[in-house]
Amino acid sequence: MNLTRQTHIRLARPSLDLAAAERFYVDGAGLQVLYRHHPQQDEEALLMLGLPGTGWHLELTRASVPLRPSPTPEDLLVLYLGQPAPDRTLRRLQAHGGVRVPALNPYWDTWGVTFADPDGYRLVLCQRLWLDS
Repeated sequence: MNLTRQTHIRLARPSLDLAAAERFYVDGAGLQVLYRHHPQQDEEALLMLGLPGTGWHLELTRASVPLRPSPTPEDLLVLYLGQPAPDRTLRRLQAHGGVRVPALNPYWDTWGVTFADPDGYRLVLCQRLWLDS
């Protein structure tokens, strides 16, 4: 296997309500819709979210027979912002279906803010930078 800096990362997980998830991640967090598949009968629906030109995307799926998400408090998507999240962003996340929750690991409460998305998965807005050294 040859992993490189150009290796793309896809994080996929189920969603019961793709429209609610889109409002949270796009209107609330500021991600963009990279791709959307509207299903025919008995097909899986999907929504790819991220930022154009990056090496990752979040893919939310809804199976034809819905699969109930089973997030734990440690299922985290962490965005390293390099500064505290602006109050307007926190208000937008709440207005678009996010619920502010305490982190299981107190590190995240010290260095960021944690929200549960509409499916219960956690989004952390971390004020630290990710230093790749």
